[in-house]
Amino acid sequence: MKKGNLDHNGSTNKSFTRRSFLKTTTAAAAGITIIPSVAMGKKLGYQAPSDTLNVALIGAGSQGSGDITSVCKPEVTQAGPGMMGMAARPGTEKLVAVCDVDWGYAPVLNTFDKYPSAKRYKDWRVMFDEMGKSIDAVLVATADHNHANPTATAITLGKHVYCEKPLTHTIYESRLLTKLAKKYGVATQMGNQGSSGDGVRQACAWAWAGEIGEVKKVDVWSSRPIWPQGLDTPKDIQKVPKTLDWNLWIAHMPFRAYNSAYHPWNFRGWWDFGTGAFGDMACHNMHPVFKVLQLGYPIKVQGQSTTLKKDACPHAQIVKMTFPARPNLPRMAMPEVEVTWYDGGFHAMIPEILPEGKTWQGEGCVLYGTKDTLVLGSHGTGAYLLSGRTPKSPEVLRVIPDNNHYLDWVAACKDPDLRDKTASHFGEAGPFNEMVLMGVLAVRLQKLNRILEWDGEKMEFTNINDNEKVSTWSETRDIGRMMAAAAEAARAAGGASQQRGGAAPAGRPGGMGGFEDPSSKNVKEFVSGLIKHEYLNGYKLPDMPV
Repeated sequence: MKKGNLDHNGSTNKSFTRRSFLKTTTAAAAGITIIPSVAMGKKLGYQAPSDTLNVALIGAGSQGSGDITSVCKPEVTQAGPGMMGMAARPGTEKLVAVCDVDWGYAPVLNTFDKYPSAKRYKDWRVMFDEMGKSIDAVLVATADHNHANPTATAITLGKHVYCEKPLTHTIYESRLLTKLAKKYGVATQMGNQGSSGDGVRQACAWAWAGEIGEVKKVDVWSSRPIWPQGLDTPKDIQKVPKTLDWNLWIAHMPFRAYNSAYHPWNFRGWWDFGTGAFGDMACHNMHPVFKVLQLGYPIKVQGQSTTLKKDACPHAQIVKMTFPARPNLPRMAMPEVEVTWYDGGFHAMIPEILPEGKTWQGEGCVLYGTKDTLVLGSHGTGAYLLSGRTPKSPEVLRVIPDNNHYLDWVAACKDPDLRDKTASHFGEAGPFNEMVLMGVLAVRLQKLNRILEWDGEKMEFTNINDNEKVSTWSETRDIGRMMAAAAEAARAAGGASQQRGGAAPAGRPGGMGGFEDPSSKNVKEFVSGLIKHEYLNGYKLPDMPV
């Protein structure tokens, strides 16, 4: 079997064009027989329910290697546990390509072993270039910063996409994927697996039947991070492992030297590559809140945290979001509501009375209603009412067989009537992910010392001035050292000027009038870069549909 080699797939300069995409890989070169849907005269993106999907995996690390076994049947069987209440059953589809930048990482090697006939790549652009017409669906499980680009590209090529959470690294990217999924009509799913579970369905059934009354306050929390956060930026430069293409891992973000503090696994704790505990776990624990209360864009946000580092997400965070009133349901009013998030060891206060056998879990959410209080655990599991009642309420959400999030997506890939009905399709996951990323913005802008007002439709804050500056980090030891050095330089400059008979620089002699906080940035420019990244190194997103 021909496999993509290091030189071929490691190149970040290889152009990816629609013309080159039209080239196909022969079955003889691949060593396997692949018959795509278009070769059978079918509409791109459509398969009859009896067909087997040809799936490509982008990101075969610890998450991707587990995800893919729930979608594609391993050629070499290895037992594995189920996930979040989903039945531990193997996938049913065929894996035809595996793309990962690190061919020395154990989970990637494990994936290679389980699917020996799948063609191997390091660059997803090369994979689409060579095999695009042989692929029906794509599963994306890279580091957070690399979710949007391969996902968006796959959609524009008519591929169904399952993308791990958080859906994207920026709000603009979330909006883009929402609109692209609608335009191209493909099956999509974000990897917040609990959204397919019984807990969310039960919570919606109770709430929408009027069992908890109006909700004006919500608490959500996570015990994470379980990976390092709050770290100083590494200063030493380590040798890049021979099996890793570091340029492809960095992709469109500003280059920085390799360090094992970033990869593997620890990417979540760094702003350039992850979104911290909030971006990781709010996609799970906040989803029931978004669903039950039918939330949209927040109108106000504020955040606080432990020490705000230059590059690393903080140890612990608290975020408060305010959402406007929404249209009432027949049996549930939807007034303005405040949602507060805690992580890093903080959580909501324990109520005076808990039902027998219940504990305040390390992960979960609480919706405080005027009639009752609704509690859910991690990933929206184990819904119960604080009163201890278990009322019978009619089902209001589609029941997903075995609560299986992956096969829910597979079914939608094969049935056009289910394309926009998966538990976390991008029409819902996109706006929800925007809500999650607002929490990240609130933490990073906390030194503005105000409640931030947000216009969701325009993707902009409305109470930030054009020339305003903000301190974007607070590593006091470094800032203190820089301030002392600046003061000494100011004194020296003032003395030298006076010796030459000139005037001393205004505000500098003996003081700090000329010192500029190294963490200070123009707020408008800083926020603009957080909402919509500048894509570097030859990478480009598809245009935003009108």
